[in-house]
Amino acid sequence: MENLIFLIRSLGISGTYLGYYYLCTAVKLVLEDPGCLLMISKILYPKIALIHHTTPACVERDIRTVINLCWTRGDRDRLCQIAGCRLQRKPTNGEFIDLLVTYCRKYQSEQT
Repeated sequence: MENLIFLIRSLGISGTYLGYYYLCTAVKLVLEDPGCLLMISKILYPKIALIHHTTPACVERDIRTVINLCWTRGDRDRLCQIAGCRLQRKPTNGEFIDLLVTYCRKYQSEQT
């Protein structure tokens, strides 16, 4: 959990955005159940909305906002390092969550 917080903060995303908390929750849920990523609008966003007492549309929008923040003002080099390649365009919400989940899994396996 702490590693996830540092990972997201290293991208220039701070806790002053709701999307930060939604993104943390999204990564945790996908780490628990990778199938959530296949049904992001039907399963993942509603689960996050339920946990945070908001709507799936707000979850989607606020995650998109922090991704935009990361892409325009954050550490794009760090994002490319996490992705393992040079990104030519801003990732979608699903792609961004997948990048973080993959990196977290890799980091966890290196720790054990």
